[in-house]
Amino acid sequence: MIEIKVPELAESISEGTISQWLINIGDKVSKGDSVVELETDKVNIELNAEHSGVVTKVLKEPGDTVEVGDVIAVIEENAAEGVTPAVQAAAPEKTANEPLDQPSGHQEIELPKTDRPIASPAARKLARELGIDLNQVSTRDPLGRIRPDDVKAHTSTTNVKEEPKLEKVSQNPTSQQIDTDFDKPVERVKMSRRRQTIAKRLVEVQHTAAMLTTFNEVDMTAIMDLRNKRKDVFFEKHGVRLGFMSFFTKAVVSALKQFPLLNAEIQGDEIIIKKFYDIGIAVAAPEGLVVPVVRNANHKNFAEIEQEISDLGKKARDNALTLKDLQGGTFTITNGGVFGSLMSTPILNSPQVGILGMHKIQLRPVAIDKERMENRPMMYIALSYDHRIVDGKEAVSFLSAVKELLEDPHSLLLEG
Repeated sequence: MIEIKVPELAESISEGTISQWLINIGDKVSKGDSVVELETDKVNIELNAEHSGVVTKVLKEPGDTVEVGDVIAVIEENAAEGVTPAVQAAAPEKTANEPLDQPSGHQEIELPKTDRPIASPAARKLARELGIDLNQVSTRDPLGRIRPDDVKAHTSTTNVKEEPKLEKVSQNPTSQQIDTDFDKPVERVKMSRRRQTIAKRLVEVQHTAAMLTTFNEVDMTAIMDLRNKRKDVFFEKHGVRLGFMSFFTKAVVSALKQFPLLNAEIQGDEIIIKKFYDIGIAVAAPEGLVVPVVRNANHKNFAEIEQEISDLGKKARDNALTLKDLQGGTFTITNGGVFGSLMSTPILNSPQVGILGMHKIQLRPVAIDKERMENRPMMYIALSYDHRIVDGKEAVSFLSAVKELLEDPHSLLLEG
């Protein structure tokens, strides 16, 4: 008997929630097969079987909270595939009044049955990626086991996800519902563990940090001109497009070197000033905001930064980020401009004490001198900071330094 246990996840994560099982009781699994999807505070991860065998027990249900070290399933190496095996349980000790024909030693008990269709781990993973209900998939397997080919064949007929069920809200005069019309349809959706964690941490930051925001604006003319001149050569040479994020990352790192308290955190009554520059890039993933980290950004050139941001963004969209991708970070950049935001107040990514918000580039009339006005591509930028250790003068100076660096992008190129 081999126990499947929740492994060590990360230094700051001690528990998770069973999102879904990728196997059924009676399934044969090979070493390395994914058996369960676990939802943690930061990312969903798949746990793999460390041994080959047949699944004989599933001890936790989807939605159950599990801690590191918990046994969640059992594998038998010598059991037969597709057969619900029996397990042995110790019988209670006999008493003097117990009938002589009472079975002794061990008795067989059946494992709980499941309504989930029998499918291989690979088939379950493919069905999940395609949004297919395995109960609707037909199989040619005589034992009824669904294979990846069955899932692929099903896509030719339908690939429509089930519509969410709606419920109606009853108007109860004694309830606390306000301005809710009678018999109106609503959809009740349970918050994912990640969304609950995001909500909790954002509220905690506002209660624990003395957060303040300062604003400035950047004339993006020079960066846009430079990108237009070099983007084709840059792509041919490096195989990645030259975007805005590398300029902002470079500018932030340079400004952090000038104002190190923005690259710090508070621990008790001490300030930990970090001498490395791991820049978090906020990404809107399907299941909520995540902040993968570009590590040692001060040692990377424009192409390396663009490539890493591109790779992390793809992993976020594919829900393939690992805990390592999300751990750490000394300062964060978030770009609400991609969604059309003209100005906003970003919230700190605790325990960091600074976050830079980028916004939409918009043509606005700008005074060039006393005589001339020109339409220039302008962007508002915002710096939220923890006023407990960062004074207003330092925060404003930091943002001004970022502005000056961005408006003179050649200086950033000289840094690498």
